[in-house]
Amino acid sequence: MSRLSRPWRIGLGVFAAIVTFNVGLSFVRSLTGGTPGGPPSSSYSTGAEGAAAYAELLDRAGHSVERLRRPVSKATLDPRETLLLLDPGSVAEAEPRALGRFVENGGRLVVSGSTGDWLDSIVDRPPDWSADELGSTEVLAPVAELAGVRNVQSAGRGAWAGGAALPALGSGDRSLLAVTDDGGGVLLLADPSPLQNRLLDQADNARLGVNLAGASGRPVRFLESFHGYGEATGLGAVPARWWAAFGLLAAAALTLMVARGRRLGPPQEPERDLPPPRRVYVESLGGVLARIRRKEEAVAPVRERAVALVGDRAGLAASASPEELRAAGERLGLRADELEALFGTGRADVIAVGRALTRLARESPR
Repeated sequence: MSRLSRPWRIGLGVFAAIVTFNVGLSFVRSLTGGTPGGPPSSSYSTGAEGAAAYAELLDRAGHSVERLRRPVSKATLDPRETLLLLDPGSVAEAEPRALGRFVENGGRLVVSGSTGDWLDSIVDRPPDWSADELGSTEVLAPVAELAGVRNVQSAGRGAWAGGAALPALGSGDRSLLAVTDDGGGVLLLADPSPLQNRLLDQADNARLGVNLAGASGRPVRFLESFHGYGEATGLGAVPARWWAAFGLLAAAALTLMVARGRRLGPPQEPERDLPPPRRVYVESLGGVLARIRRKEEAVAPVRERAVALVGDRAGLAASASPEELRAAGERLGLRADELEALFGTGRADVIAVGRALTRLARESPR
């Protein structure tokens, strides 16, 4: 098996580093808020049409601000609090009934934006909403919600007309703000833009927003289930972008592993191949020598080496006679054919010479 080439390893390493860097930036962005955005009129939204600034304003004004992410029909509602239903869009059938019971028990409800028939479950003879643009507005009724309010700037994308609710702020027969007859429970704001991030700091919009929440210290809850936010627990509470970040990190780690590891291939042998024993080599060499014509000349160095080993192992002097060397070979355990090949007067048996050398070399001290 072989490793990936250096250019491939460098390329994959750079790719993994880029992915990791982008995942890190995405994670930091998720912690710091990132680019402004979110559903219109949501207290989570930091975009121009969001209401995150309004939620912060109420918190600074002394209200306890919370977000309700579960359906109103499944939540416990406290009449001592103010519910803010800003630009709700579609409303499930059970939700208006729950809000109606909340108002009947003395709760305070602020509704902004266009509504449908579901408002009948909360307000008797509610006004009709239209997309008519309101120009300048003026105070039409001295209600508590308009204390300190002289001018309200809006985007002009809605107005109330008719119905039994009291027009409090508007122009002519159309109103931007209408309240129920007793000036209590339900506050209807035709256009949510005065409470949105883009216009909250204009004219007396911030004062109007604080007044709509009620007396200082009154708890406030933004109904966020109408903006698509729901309750989530366990793994379901992990944002989707975080799962994407985890996946990219896993891909980067896998890429780095591939870049640093070996290619896929056959399994590695449990043991490495060793060179063959010297005996095999000598016998092979002896076979080669046996087949050549000038056998005596070829085998002479091998025989001289074997005889020298006999003398060394027997402790004989360099001037020892052939008879002394032969006797020493017998004591060392050489066979008769090996002794004849080393010390005989006839033609040497190449195989026997090689075998004798192998035996002596194997048994000699290193």
